[in-house]
Amino acid sequence: MTEALFYHLERATLDSVLPGLLERTLERGWKAVVRCGSRAMAERLDELLWTFSEESFLPHAADHERADAQPVWLTDDDVVPNGADVLFLVDNATAEASSISRFARCVTIFDGRDEAALRGARDFWTAVKAAGHDATYWKQSPQGRWEKQA
Repeated sequence: MTEALFYHLERATLDSVLPGLLERTLERGWKAVVRCGSRAMAERLDELLWTFSEESFLPHAADHERADAQPVWLTDDDVVPNGADVLFLVDNATAEASSISRFARCVTIFDGRDEAALRGARDFWTAVKAAGHDATYWKQSPQGRWEKQA
C-alpha cells in the first residue's frame, strides 16, 4: 500500500515547499520523480533546484541524459527511469490511483487558490482512498507549520 500525502498550498508556494520535501526524501535514501503538468514547469523547477539555496544541493535532472542515475528526476510524463521510491505530483500533474502502488509514497502538492487544482486534488483523494491507499491531508497553520488535517 502506498502512502499518499496531499499538501494544500495556501500561504507557501511550490518553489518554497518542494526543495525541502525533496531534501527529506533524499535523506531517507529514497529517489524521487517529480511529475509536472507541463514541460515548461519541469524546466523551471530544474532551474529552481540549482539555485534555491547556497547551503544545499539537490542532485537532479530534467533531460534524458543519464536519467537512470538521477536521485531526483523532473518530468512531464509518466516515465520513471530512476526507479523512484516517491512520486511528486505538482502543477496539476495527474496519476491513476492504481499506478501509484509501485511507489512507497505519492505526494500531491496543489495550489489552494486554483479551483482546478482543488478539484483535481479532491478527485485524486477519492480515487486513492477507493484504491485502498493510506492518504493524509496536510494544510499550513497561520504560523506556516504543516498540520495534519485528515
